[in-house]
Amino acid sequence: MNKVIEVIEGDITTVQVDAIVNAANEQLAGGGGVDGAIHRAGGPTIMAECREIGSCPTGQAVMTNGGKLPADKVIHTVGPVWSGGNQKEAELLASCYRNSLILAEEYQLKRIAFPNISTGVYGYPKKEAARIAVQTVEDTLRNLDYVEEVVFVCFDEENESIYKESLGHN
Repeated sequence: MNKVIEVIEGDITTVQVDAIVNAANEQLAGGGGVDGAIHRAGGPTIMAECREIGSCPTGQAVMTNGGKLPADKVIHTVGPVWSGGNQKEAELLASCYRNSLILAEEYQLKRIAFPNISTGVYGYPKKEAARIAVQTVEDTLRNLDYVEEVVFVCFDEENESIYKESLGHN
């Protein structure tokens, strides 16, 4: 089976996939950036499910419905806050991508969209985050049967070009 990884610039809340990944906080409480945008666009049913789940440790992933989003599901994962690189940030960031894909596989989802996890207010250096994201997705996809396509949805042109470079698309 041929696996596809693509990079686009855009709004993750509008992407037509089986699941979008939310860069959530540990309390699953909504917030700014991608998290806030997903909750606003998806409506209150996503937050209601997040409250039932309760919390999600950094590096782990949980799933809710997609509410009013074009995606049927939202996979919430908690990225690490950048603290200089010596607090297992790389390991935790890789876990976000890996655990999100494993959850998608369990639910037999084919098309998944990721934001640029931890690179906003959490301060992760963008090039390093892109390298980890691309490498982890490539490695994990090799071992999955159902997930066929991953889309990195970049908020701006800068991140889009960083991700394309990491994938060797330049």
